[in-house]
Amino acid sequence: MENSFNLEKELFPNELKLLLEILAMEKEEIDDYFSSYSFKEIDWKLFLQLTMHHRVYPVIYSKLKMLDDKLIPQFVVQTLYQEYHKNTFSMLALCGEMERISKLFTENHISTLFLKGPVIAADIYGDISLRTSKDLDIFIPIDSLQKADKLLLSSGYEKKLEPYILNEWKWRIHHIVYYHPARNIQLEIHWRLNPFPSSEPKFKELWKRKRVSTITSHPVNFLGKEDLFLFLISHGSRHAWFRLRWLLDIDKLVRGGINLNKVNILLKNYQILHLVGQALILSSLLLKTPTNEDMNLLIVKSRSKELAYKALPFIKDILPLDITMSSIYYKRYRLSLNSKNLQKIYSIMVLFYPSSADAMTLRLPKTLHFLYFPLRPFLWAIRKSRTNAGISRN
Repeated sequence: MENSFNLEKELFPNELKLLLEILAMEKEEIDDYFSSYSFKEIDWKLFLQLTMHHRVYPVIYSKLKMLDDKLIPQFVVQTLYQEYHKNTFSMLALCGEMERISKLFTENHISTLFLKGPVIAADIYGDISLRTSKDLDIFIPIDSLQKADKLLLSSGYEKKLEPYILNEWKWRIHHIVYYHPARNIQLEIHWRLNPFPSSEPKFKELWKRKRVSTITSHPVNFLGKEDLFLFLISHGSRHAWFRLRWLLDIDKLVRGGINLNKVNILLKNYQILHLVGQALILSSLLLKTPTNEDMNLLIVKSRSKELAYKALPFIKDILPLDITMSSIYYKRYRLSLNSKNLQKIYSIMVLFYPSSADAMTLRLPKTLHFLYFPLRPFLWAIRKSRTNAGISRN
């Protein structure tokens, strides 16, 4: 398996290999590295494209900004600076909104845990400008969902409405998306960390282990260190680590001193031991993350190795999110993540349960929604034929 990993890594384009080297190095090592090697074969436009795709351009800029002009084309640093600058303003805007929402929910007695955004950028990187985030992810108890919905709508947010049928939203999705048109800010309200039926702690357990960030004047609650570590692993693995940003988070947390004894205790609730192994394998292979004896016990597990190997093509390719997520290979990968036979059976059953896509394909009155069960294969075929027809026209 190790030979397969090395062979797959060798197939990475030179630009991706360079990106990984820079991410793995400390700032003081950059000058010597660039002075010692020739980069004549590097396509710098592709390199920039990779930094954007993997959402690691703030960290890359912070490491390359002091390099001599002779070592790297000036347009590369200038482009990275422009994107870094835009991201800094974006994160500041998210930071302000994070404080507003935290205060609003606290005043209305809604317990709130921020899962991502500026709060974890400050926690993991020590600087909100060194991590990207397109939105705010907020975890609340499910019984506070209706109250939170009213508060957000009255505050100018618009909800992305889906024609969910037969109460599918309660288990098919785990968050609702809101958008504020005036502020150009998107947030997600979660009532689960991950999609059903994954195992995870109850909100009350996470609340007991929460931390409080003081990067804003009003306190902001977020996950405990080990809970954040496991949440980011479950999120990254679910998306096949196709953005290196997620793997870099894991690298930083490990280097910052994650308590593996606490992690092992929490794994009884999360049941993602194989995914922790996958993350550590990828991080050590690609980012040279140091591992200790306890971590090595996870790395040697065959299932973790298999999952890590399956994720490598997603990291190598630059494909839009919708194309990646709709591929057969990705769907097979997702199915292989399930740790129980029951979850595999559940995942297959989901294919046959009516969805909002069926309702959008054929509108039926609520009294006839039961017909979506026998009609589902035919409605899927209709959508597939429309998609194929669109592709052939293009």
